[in-house]
Amino acid sequence: MTPQTRSDALRTSDYDYELPEPLIAQTPIETARPFPPHVSVPRRRQHTTSPLLRLAGVLRPGDVMVFNDSRVMPARLRGNAQYRGGAIELLLLSRISPGVWRAIGRPDGFCARCRIRDYGQRRFDSGEVLEIEPEGERIIRLDGEERLHDVGEVPLPPYITETLADSERYQTVYAREEGSAAAPTAGLHFTDELLERVRAMGVQTIFVTLHVGWGTFRPVKTDDPTEHTMHSEYWELSSEAADAIRSAKADGRRVISVGTTAVRLLADNLPQAGSGWADIFITPGYRFKVVDALITNFHLPRSTLLMLVSALADRGTIMRAYTEAVEQRYRFYSFGDAMFIH
Repeated sequence: MTPQTRSDALRTSDYDYELPEPLIAQTPIETARPFPPHVSVPRRRQHTTSPLLRLAGVLRPGDVMVFNDSRVMPARLRGNAQYRGGAIELLLLSRISPGVWRAIGRPDGFCARCRIRDYGQRRFDSGEVLEIEPEGERIIRLDGEERLHDVGEVPLPPYITETLADSERYQTVYAREEGSAAAPTAGLHFTDELLERVRAMGVQTIFVTLHVGWGTFRPVKTDDPTEHTMHSEYWELSSEAADAIRSAKADGRRVISVGTTAVRLLADNLPQAGSGWADIFITPGYRFKVVDALITNFHLPRSTLLMLVSALADRGTIMRAYTEAVEQRYRFYSFGDAMFIH
């Protein structure tokens, strides 16, 4: 889908910035999920810095916080090509039908109709690449997919090069419905303790499901964002969650999205219960109809997510906040610090 309500002046290069490599967080902070710093960004006003623990100080009784409860699949498979030989790696993106998946693979030249064998150290039966799509994704058949949890690994983003000792640290504490290739990382800041503290304030917490695809990490390679193709992501919304959001909007109460994934699910109109596929590309100029505020991590340069947060605030405000975060040596990306746009 093309960007929504795009300004003619919008250019991808306007959403580039320099980030020192040491600021890319490689692991979670290892003190039982502490409350890290965050940048508080009132829209079009001066931003401030404080611990995320003080988030409760800017919430209001009656606010509705929306969390994405998708759980990351053990979607990374390692093995060998049967005919060509050599190591290959597959990342499962989404399940099309029993035994058939959309995936990306390394090496990129791994051929259509090639057989696959010996995933990891334990045999994963076999598989076959059925088709290579124009953008390089593969449609693959896996024999024995029921053993995915035995041989698959939870994938980490490509900018994380260190091994994660406990794969549960790349899951939110409320993760439930398995299906994502990447975590909805804004939720990684929340502990059971912080959730209870928020609820005790009279803030309602509700859960939606949007399975995060690997495309969330894809940079926009063209300077005209309308030429960028968004990948679809599957979502589900319960009647309870839809009713709570509609009630909040009718009462004039705030809807606060924890992460950009929930924003994409709620972007268009007042939500109705159901399921489907989301491929919306939100850019500056978009008018938000449901989401009033957002908790989100710091995003990659030239990314669709950086454009999304700039639509909720504005580009100047967001880029100034990023500049301050670099100067203050904040931790960036999935295991990094956060901002609260309100």
